[in-house]
Amino acid sequence: MTPLLLGVVIAVVTTVVLLSGVPVAVGLGAVAMIFLLLFDGPDSLRFMAELFYGKLDDFTLLAIPMFIVMGAAVAASKAGADLYEALDRWLYKVPGGLVISNLGGCALFSALSGSSPATCAAIGKMGIPAMRERGYSDSLAAGSIAAGGTLGILIPPSVTMIVYGIATETSIGRLFLAGVLPGLMLTGLFMSWALFATWRTGGPKTTRATSYSLRERIESLPKVIPFLLIIAGVVYVLYGGVATPSETAGVGAFLVIALVMVIYRVWQPSALWRVMKESTRESVMILFIIAASGLFSYMLSSLYVTQSLAEWIVSMDANRWVVMVLINLFLLVSGFFLPPVAVILMAAPILLPIITAAGFDPYWFAVVLTVNMEIGLITPPVGLNLYVLNGIVPDISLPEILRGALPFMLCMVVGIVLLCIFPGLATWLPSVLMGPT
Repeated sequence: MTPLLLGVVIAVVTTVVLLSGVPVAVGLGAVAMIFLLLFDGPDSLRFMAELFYGKLDDFTLLAIPMFIVMGAAVAASKAGADLYEALDRWLYKVPGGLVISNLGGCALFSALSGSSPATCAAIGKMGIPAMRERGYSDSLAAGSIAAGGTLGILIPPSVTMIVYGIATETSIGRLFLAGVLPGLMLTGLFMSWALFATWRTGGPKTTRATSYSLRERIESLPKVIPFLLIIAGVVYVLYGGVATPSETAGVGAFLVIALVMVIYRVWQPSALWRVMKESTRESVMILFIIAASGLFSYMLSSLYVTQSLAEWIVSMDANRWVVMVLINLFLLVSGFFLPPVAVILMAAPILLPIITAAGFDPYWFAVVLTVNMEIGLITPPVGLNLYVLNGIVPDISLPEILRGALPFMLCMVVGIVLLCIFPGLATWLPSVLMGPT
């Protein structure tokens, strides 16, 4: 069997195994061990334990649980509600201002948590009931939060970007910077659609009688500003070369927990234990997938599948944009069925040699890949954000949430097109602050 045909068989078997409901880490590890046993013999299994633990022997990985702790601590408090209220007080006169406030809240909360489900839950609990109460349609209310929540994996600090950096051995600092302008661009596209949708329908059916004085607007800021200062501090320390991503994440997690305890009085042992327990569970899940992906990548390389695929695509001599379109379609379909971390760990090591051989920037590609994964977060059958919101507002059906999210999916497609036309959106900021690669 040729390596390319073997690669097709591996892809089919892996997809079937993961769609069966088996945990991603277990599925990847099992497929890797079975194919190595069948095609490389029993001797290849002697290295499995070393490969598994070796993949976790990286100080950079410490950033993952630390940023997850940041997000869990913020989600355990009323920080999301305060972000939402502060923006609402400043934007309530703008057409569609409440939707824009929620999208802005999602963007800011994403910068604190780096988690899409956490962003959806924190902003959705306050934002969706308020939007419905003021006459916005159920589809627009739920769809905007579903889409805004996806910004959590793009706007730094992003756990997804850390995973990509580890999988491809690229700079996590550069990856974070590469996601800043595209994240703001997507936020702007989402807000533009909210403005248009509100104008098209004549605005919400009910108007808000409450107005806020300048004093009331300023009063909404004290609880929000400390968290924004943490974001600014993390950005400065990380990109100013003061500390590594892992050290920055550790300090950021400590400061967020301290602020949550002081500002929101989340100091009870039971509340803090819940934060640590949820953070540990999510961190172990991601680290387990990373370790299993190491076995999977080793298997693909050992059986010469990765190298053969790259050589085959190069030998096709196809236009590089045709290759990019095919890769985007592959990522889009993969995101429909698999979580972002799994897709990145499976696909990034295979696709990176193809991308670089075609002359594309690996940091630019990380952003394109992440936007594709964002679409997957609001697309069935996985569509994690859809189910999170359905749990928050069970009287809004999944089809209704999906219908509201569809225009925002198209905004993401527009975002990918703009990134292809203007790659500097992703590459300019890293080059300016950290120098050329």
